[in-house]
Amino acid sequence: MTLPQIQQQLDKDTLLLEYSLGSEHSYLWAVTPNSIDSYELPGKKQIETAAKDFREKSQLHYNDLALNQLSQIILAPVAKKLGHLRLVIVADGALQSIPFAALSDIILNSKKASEQGKYQPLIVNHEIVNLPSVTAIATQRRELMGRKSAPKTLAILADPVFDAKDERVTGKPDTCMNNKQVTDKLNTIAPKLDSRSLIQLADLKRAAIHFNRNGWGGRLCGTRNEANTILKLLPKTENLLAFDFDANYNWITSKQLAQYRFLHFATHGFADPLNPELSGIVLSLVDKRGIPTPQGYLRLGDIFNQNYPADLVVLSACETGLGNNVQGEGLVGLTRGLMYAGAQRVAVSLWNVDDIATAELMQEFYVQMLQLHLSPTTALRAAQLKLWQNPNRNLPLYWAAFTLQGEWR
Repeated sequence: MTLPQIQQQLDKDTLLLEYSLGSEHSYLWAVTPNSIDSYELPGKKQIETAAKDFREKSQLHYNDLALNQLSQIILAPVAKKLGHLRLVIVADGALQSIPFAALSDIILNSKKASEQGKYQPLIVNHEIVNLPSVTAIATQRRELMGRKSAPKTLAILADPVFDAKDERVTGKPDTCMNNKQVTDKLNTIAPKLDSRSLIQLADLKRAAIHFNRNGWGGRLCGTRNEANTILKLLPKTENLLAFDFDANYNWITSKQLAQYRFLHFATHGFADPLNPELSGIVLSLVDKRGIPTPQGYLRLGDIFNQNYPADLVVLSACETGLGNNVQGEGLVGLTRGLMYAGAQRVAVSLWNVDDIATAELMQEFYVQMLQLHLSPTTALRAAQLKLWQNPNRNLPLYWAAFTLQGEWR
């Protein structure tokens, strides 16, 4: 796209920040509808080190200096242009795994303030949207021009059955344990599968290994509570739900999902950066008899072939916003697949999420959208700010993981 074509995608309240990381020098372009400015940044290694430090400490008990260090590197040069504008971020490399909402507000948080223990995240003064590339939003707008919203409100999938030892199979009391080792589980069920299922199983195992996961066996207890809380906001005629064994491949690929404005998938998801074709959404892996299902998860290739003309798709799971970086086109992963399937916006996470805090965040997110009628971008910001203002939830690990990608209008 030419510069004028890029500028046509913006509005007076929006500033595009596009990053490119290089071995010796990196660059930042700040674009508005009538201007462009470029800035030279340090090389990739320094930015990657700061980003890794930021990520690690943000998922624990944050260190203000760590949060401020990355902001100093990637935001300080453009600080005077930020104002209170909406920030549309096209990141690169290690910055693609960073929730910019949690970065320290570079204007209000000097090094001295950080040393005194003061921290204000960027989201306080800015609505923040991520894009895989500017081309993606331009293409999406062209293809979705004039499309009306779906007639019904919400289709929600939650609390699938991942293991034959689940209480919903055995009838025994459930302890909601942590995830079990996927390798042991796969080795146990493999003899029962046909050749096609064995191939899928091998892919799932390979993805889990690359993605450094322990597996999917433990029940996601919080997702059912999360779903029920959201469902209370709507009349039953406006929602479609899939719990337990119904949270399966047939449901998630059903044509009836095209009738809903919001699709909410509360389950495991994974975006494999090494093998993006292995990325997917994990569904019920066994049936009521404990026998493995032939298709236990929705792979990226399946997602590209779905028809999801939704205003918003929410992947309420861990690290669903990652993917494979393609030169000139940004991340190719679950977000790109869902946008290709017709979603105007996708809400995904950039790191492991806290079960209870995520349920609280999602409840507030939907209150803002369904009852206060805010746009998804504005609603997510409001929900995250509410958690940040709660002394028990103000660490970035509780509220910052989710980011919205796609249309902000």
